[in-house]
Formats: sequence, structure tokens, C-alpha cells
Amino acid sequence: MSTSSSLVYLIALPLFGAAALLLGGRRTDKWGHFLATAMSASAFGVGLYQLSQMLARPTEERAVTQKLFSWIAVGNFNIDAALLLDQLSICFVLLITGVGTLIHIYSISYMAHDENRRRFFAYLNLFIAAMLLLVLGNSYLNLYVGWEGVGLASYLLIGFWNQKPAYATASKKAFVMNRVGDMGLSFAIMIAFATLGTTTFAGIADVAPRASEGALTAIGIMLVVAAAGKSAQFPLQAWLGDAMAGPTPVSALIHAATMVTAGVYLIVRSHFIFDLAPTAQLVVVIVGAITLIFGALIGTAKDDIKKALAASTMSQIGYMILAAGLGPVGYAFAIMHLLTHGFFKASMFLGAGSVMHGMNDEVNMRKFGNLRKFMPITFVTFGFGYLAIIGVPPFAGFYSKDAIIETAFNAGGLKGILLGGAALLGAAITAFYMSRVMILTFTSKARWDDEAHPHESPALMWVPIAILSFGSIASGFLFTRGHALVNWLEPIVGGHEGNHEEFLAPMVVSALALTAVAIGVAIALMKYQFADVAPVAPVDVSALTRLVRNDLGQDAFNEAVFMRPGIALTELAQKADESVVDGAVRGVGRLATGSGSVLRRSQTGFARSYAAFILIGAVILIAGIWVVTQ
Repeated sequence: MSTSSSLVYLIALPLFGAAALLLGGRRTDKWGHFLATAMSASAFGVGLYQLSQMLARPTEERAVTQKLFSWIAVGNFNIDAALLLDQLSICFVLLITGVGTLIHIYSISYMAHDENRRRFFAYLNLFIAAMLLLVLGNSYLNLYVGWEGVGLASYLLIGFWNQKPAYATASKKAFVMNRVGDMGLSFAIMIAFATLGTTTFAGIADVAPRASEGALTAIGIMLVVAAAGKSAQFPLQAWLGDAMAGPTPVSALIHAATMVTAGVYLIVRSHFIFDLAPTAQLVVVIVGAITLIFGALIGTAKDDIKKALAASTMSQIGYMILAAGLGPVGYAFAIMHLLTHGFFKASMFLGAGSVMHGMNDEVNMRKFGNLRKFMPITFVTFGFGYLAIIGVPPFAGFYSKDAIIETAFNAGGLKGILLGGAALLGAAITAFYMSRVMILTFTSKARWDDEAHPHESPALMWVPIAILSFGSIASGFLFTRGHALVNWLEPIVGGHEGNHEEFLAPMVVSALALTAVAIGVAIALMKYQFADVAPVAPVDVSALTRLVRNDLGQDAFNEAVFMRPGIALTELAQKADESVVDGAVRGVGRLATGSGSVLRRSQTGFARSYAAFILIGAVILIAGIWVVTQ
């Protein structure tokens, strides 16, 4: 394994930008957004340089490390603060810094009139730096530092407009639910050290084949809990929709390039554990399958354009998690869909921001319609992302999602049929609700009021969207040409040798997937394009529709199962503290004051009383001596 001395710049550049803007204060207001954008772009440049260096080396020497300093040295527990750049982490470095830089550029115009723009860009840089540390750490402990940094940055950005109580509540909800996942990662690290004696990726990979399956299963399940929290997967998905409270560029950054991808990275990076723990691997598959359907169903009932896209993120990450539970080639397809999703989801979120910019910050799609005539660039670029996410060839999602569906069917037997069927059902629902978004926003009859004056966004906003849209077209073909991405990741996660025999031919899978897409699109056209759409959502709906509108009861479930019992337990503990702990302390005080009150009565102030006490005491003393001496 080679060493490199320049990896630290990947993190140091955006971290410097964040520190300069936060510590520089108002003096940096006029140019802070340019500095932050330059730092992110510079980190992308360093990433490209590292990729060129990696390509110039033989395959077995492409992974590089850089030790920063000795971090923890206690007995046999020695951990260095060190960075690892290999074929897996470079994919994330380029995604984070590349897409992140385009989001920075977009934000210059989008946040132009916000008086706290400088602070917003500082938080964006902090987010980029934390995510880079997460994917570059060479151990679970180093990863954990970045993991927590991402949680902090997301809290700051989701609640950026915290003067609105609902937005502050949304950021707190995301922060608290992510702490649940963080406990899973903490337990995984502790179990790994206790049973395997190390927390580095290389160290665990070396000893895992000799470890007990029980220990590996425990570590794997805790890692799934961590991934579920950070990537908004079942059952820790409830925070993602509310995270739309932040400015739209934050939504693009979280959903496309940073936070929600961290869970997928964690599972793929931990492949050496899941490959040897089939029970934990099965849990990964189940979580992914449930979530891809769960998120898709929620997306069908959202009128808020950003929340509809958020539900689609939940579902698409579910596809990635599903693939990551399907063995060596599944890891590669999970990363492929993650990368293609980074392009088309970022373009659609930024496109949603463009729509909001032209519609006075309105987010209700029922108050849109016919915007293609007034926002043609946004319509075309958003349309490319739409075609990519539903899986129409030759757009990127067609290649990556079809590969996952095919791999799911190839799992074999009833398992393969169930997983492949779930993936196909998810594709049909995705086509329906994303067509609904497209129709309600761009192609149906106009439904806005007289105060709206839709118009195209400035070039500083639509140019980054156009670049991302190009990625929505080209990336899938580039990743699959000659099995490019599978071969690139094979030294890290393995290759085709982990596959089952082919269950369905690729052409059959593609035909099934396109049929599912066509059905979903046709239903959306009949329901929204060729029928009148009410500007206000109907209230007289079925119980199932109400359930889906309420996110399938996830908040109600969490409140009933966790929050209310938690409050009751807290109140019980408070009462126990007041009656037992505080009661004991107060009892000592009462005993002292009571005793003092009794003794105080003997102090009358009369000399004859004191003489009588002395006489009585003397008599008692003499009597005692007499008894003892007899």
C-alpha cells in the first residue's frame, strides 16, 4: 500500500473555508461565498489529481494512506488518525466535491438576498469537509468523527432558518433520530474491538475469516442500524421528509452527494463483515426492500415538490441498500446507482429550487402547471433527471436500476422472486409518482393565482443544473461500458464470483422494468394530464390515502412506541428521584431540624432548671457507678 502526503488537502481546504467564514464574521460577508465555492472547487481539483495518480499506478498499488498523527495509544489499543484513498473512496470524493461545488455555485444566486449567506456557505464547507473525512478515514473510529461531523452540519443546515419554529423542530428531529443510528455505529465499534482487537478496515478484514459468525453478525446488524439512521432507511426514515425545511441547496447536498449516501458507503466498506455474516446480510436486503416500497408509496401522496423528491430519495437509497445486501457484484451496482442518483437527484432538487424561485417560493405542485412555457430550461433539465430516475434508456437510471433488479432476481429461489418483484413494483410506483411531479409542475393546465409570475432562473442557477443533467444522461453508459465500474471496484469489494446463476436474461429484466415504467407513466397521465386537477387536495379520501399522506403512520408509530413511553419513563424516573433520592436528602435535613426542635425545649434559660438537670445527672452517674461496682 502506497503512501501520499496530499490527502489531507481534500479535507483541509473546505475546513479552512468554514473556519475562515465563521471566525471572520461580518468582515467576510461580501466575498465569503466566493471563498467557500473556491475551497470546494479546489478540493475537487485535488480529487481529480488523486484520480490521475491512481490511474497511473498498478491495480495492486492504487490504495494510498496518509498517517496524520497517533490518536489513541492505550495498552494494546493503538489508533492513528489516518486517511485511506482507494477505488471506493475516490468515487465518493469526486461525487462529494464535484456535485458539492455545483451546489455552491447555484447557491451564490439562490441565497443572494439572505442576510446570513456567509454563514450558510460556511456550513456548506463544513458539510463537505465532514463527509470527506467520513469516506477517507481508514478505521471505523476515524469514520465516526466524520459521521458525527455530518450530523452536526446537517443540523445546522436543516435548521438554518431556525427563526421558524417548524424548521427548528425539523432539524432537531433529524439530529435526534440520527443519534439512534449513531448508537448502532458506536456499539459496532465496541464489539469489533472487544472481539476482533482492532477497528481499522484492514485489520478487521484480516481477522474476520477467523472470527465467530455470532460476533460478525452482531457487528453487521449494528452497522445496519447506523446506516438506517444516516440514510433514512426503515425504521429510522421519519426525519427525511422534514429535512426539506432547509434551503433547497441543502436538500440537494444531503440527498444527492453527502448525508444519505453515508449509510450505503458504510455497508459497502464493511463488505468483509457482511460476506461472512449471512444473517446480517439478509437484514440489509430486507431493510432495502421495505424502504424502496415504503418511500415510493409516500411519494405518491406528496403535493410539496421537495417532499415528493425526498420520498424518492428514500426509495432510491433503498435500491442501493438492497443491492449492497446481494453480494460482491451487488456492492458495485449499489455504488453505481449511488453515483448516477447523485447526478439526477441533485439536478431535480436544484430544478425544484428553480421552480420555487420563479413561483415566489411556492412548493405546492397543485398550484403549478404549464411551467414549461415560462421555464423552458428548468423543464428540459428537470425532465432529463425525471427520465433518468424512472429508468428510461439511455438515461443513467436505466443502467444502474436495471442492474439492481437483475441482481435481485439472480439471488435465486423464492428470495430472488420476492426481491426482484419488490424492485419491479418500486420501479412502477416510481414512474407513477415522478410522472405526477412532472405533470403537475410542467405539463398540466396552469393553476397558479394572479400573484404568481413564473420566470426562468438566472444562468448562475441553471448552468449547474444543466451540467448535472448531462451526468443524468451519460453517467450510466460510462459506468457500464465494459463493466467499467464493476472492474474498478473489484479489488475492494470483489467481483462476479459471488453471483448466483442467471435467473432472468438481462433483456427480459429490461423488458419487465420498462413495462413497469410504462404502466406507472400511463396511470399518471390518465389521472393528472388528461383530467382536471384540483388546486386543493381533496379531503374526502380513503383511509389508505390518508395513511399514505401521513407517511404511512411513521410519526404516529414513533410517538406511540417510543416518545410517549419515553416521556412516561422520564416522569417515573423524576418522581423516583424526588421521592427516593431527594426524599432521603430531605429526610436527613428533617431529622436534624426535628432533633434540634426537641433539644431546644430543654434550653429554658432558668438557672433552677439547669441545676435540677445537673442534680439528676449526678444522681444517675452515682447510681451507675454503684451498680457497676457491686
